[in-house]
Amino acid sequence: MKLRRIEGDLWEIPREGRMRVPGRVYSVGPPAPDDPALQQVANVAHLPGILRFSLAMPDIHWGYGFPIGGVAAMDAEHGAVSPGGVGYDINCGVRVLTTALEAEDVRPRLHAVTAQLYRDIPTGVGAKSAIPRLSDDALDEVLAGGARWAVRRGFAAASDDAERCEEGGRLSGADPSAVSARARTRGADQLGTLGSGNHFLEVDRIAEVYDPVVAEAFGLVPDRVAIQIHTGSRGLGCQVCDEFVAEIAARRGEFGEDYATLPDPQLAAAPIASALGQRYLGAMQAAANFAWANRQVMTGLAVRALLHALAISERELGARVLYDVCHNVAKLEEHAVDGVARRVLVHRKGATRCFGPGDPRVPAPFRAAGQPVLIPGDMGRYSYVLAGTARAMADTFGSSCHGAGRLMSRGEALRRGRGRSIARELAARGIEVIARGKKTLAEEMSEAYKDVAQVVAVMDGAGISRLVARLEPMGVIKG
Repeated sequence: MKLRRIEGDLWEIPREGRMRVPGRVYSVGPPAPDDPALQQVANVAHLPGILRFSLAMPDIHWGYGFPIGGVAAMDAEHGAVSPGGVGYDINCGVRVLTTALEAEDVRPRLHAVTAQLYRDIPTGVGAKSAIPRLSDDALDEVLAGGARWAVRRGFAAASDDAERCEEGGRLSGADPSAVSARARTRGADQLGTLGSGNHFLEVDRIAEVYDPVVAEAFGLVPDRVAIQIHTGSRGLGCQVCDEFVAEIAARRGEFGEDYATLPDPQLAAAPIASALGQRYLGAMQAAANFAWANRQVMTGLAVRALLHALAISERELGARVLYDVCHNVAKLEEHAVDGVARRVLVHRKGATRCFGPGDPRVPAPFRAAGQPVLIPGDMGRYSYVLAGTARAMADTFGSSCHGAGRLMSRGEALRRGRGRSIARELAARGIEVIARGKKTLAEEMSEAYKDVAQVVAVMDGAGISRLVARLEPMGVIKG
């Protein structure tokens, strides 16, 4: 793969062949030319209607069709939508809650807190919801209403939780009727469940503040406790993606040569304006709303667990949603392209929206600082809160990285973890962890991931998102 350095940690894959735009990659150190994820960046550049660049963030690694860490904006009228540019876990995302709790006061009760969270929030593959199975009518309300559905039912830290979510916790173009019976069956009893793999709920300590003014606006106080929730749309979203990937791949020849000759069948795409493209977007947005409702229900469950385990009042807990962002989504947004405002469909797969200061789409409490950008790391090290910038709006369609990015396959991590007790290793570092799956801790050990400190340093150095605070794990539950 040919690469040339633009500046700092930004590299370009020159346009060649049928690429419509160059590729641009933010990288921790020089990218390896033989990295298959770079070929995926170049492949994405072939999609009809792509604007400016096929982008990749520094947590890039190989994915389905698009690389994980990939960003691509398509002209809304003449461009393509690709399920591979969203991924299987639609609106996998992260939410951070701030609290009034001092970490030193919680640490003596940390086991009780972590155990209560594990009891109250279902985890693991096939976990069933902590709330009654949803009827078809109730599921329609969730798919249309997102986080607001759960807030209305009392699953909240505060009444304005949804306003502190990206898009207000709801995509208005959702079409519940486009979600299949199979997907609905898979989701009906999974609302309020964490799932498995890299999904987690953490009790964190706010370990360091880099920008005191922005941290104050975000409610981040050193040595206070924060709660971090990372999960998505569960089986419902996976089923939506699976079905539309198959249908779009089977029908790609209907949309002309540009769609039939894409360099990777996993990039299968449909015109945004086509009936199939619109049906996928309606189902994808419904699944995204399910994910927001899922994280919102878990917010309510986590608040109740903390109140019970610590025997304190809601006032003493002082829980408040800082923000909630999604990682795997395609959203219609307005961006300046060559100095002209254009409506575009931004695919962010393993990437985070990071709109800059003054943008009216950022909630009012944070507008002067820029959108909160939440970047989870791994369960043994740290996570970060950053803020969006004007540079991101100019260079990356308001997009940043989403996490550390895997270095090892799950199989390789299991091999390297053989004979070790990851739980004991974490306990020796003061981190309480409870996981349902026997293999999960080995699959998710720190060595399996890039160092997220290096990843966010690239984004900060490039001016895409600026560092605000670092969180360190105290207690972790996983599937």
